[in-house]
Amino acid sequence: MTSPEPRHAEWMGLALTEARRALATEDVPIGAVVIGPDGQVLGAGRNEREALGDPTAHAEMVAIREAAARLQSLRLQHGERNDGWRLEDCTLVVTLEPCAMCAGAVVLARIPRVVFGAWDEKAGAAGSVFDILRERRLNHWVEVYAGVREQECATLLRDFFASHRRP
Repeated sequence: MTSPEPRHAEWMGLALTEARRALATEDVPIGAVVIGPDGQVLGAGRNEREALGDPTAHAEMVAIREAAARLQSLRLQHGERNDGWRLEDCTLVVTLEPCAMCAGAVVLARIPRVVFGAWDEKAGAAGSVFDILRERRLNHWVEVYAGVREQECATLLRDFFASHRRP
């Protein structure tokens, strides 16, 4: 793990805003943003599995899809090569440690950095259960910054699940 930078906390605030938006559809409050090389948001997402009835609609997947589409559009406008799927020199910021599906998408999208808040001791794939992001047998490795605004991210999730357990 690498030590977080001050801007990571600011970016996590954007991801937390997305996470809170998931509450409106009773989705698990997880949010994500993809930050471009210039520090601007290229994509934002929140869990939408319940809202869309889509098991792949995790916050990270939604944000990655949006960022790739935006990059593709920008590159076409500038007459550049059309390969928006490569999110090189971007940073994914997410409120919960990515699962195996999302970690796989990060590797395939060539995202070099992931910043996350709370650890996922049951399904995390950035160091807790698996470590897909730094698996040396894969073709791309990711720098991981863990525990950014961890308490705030974890509290949002704990409160959500506690409210769903009450009679």
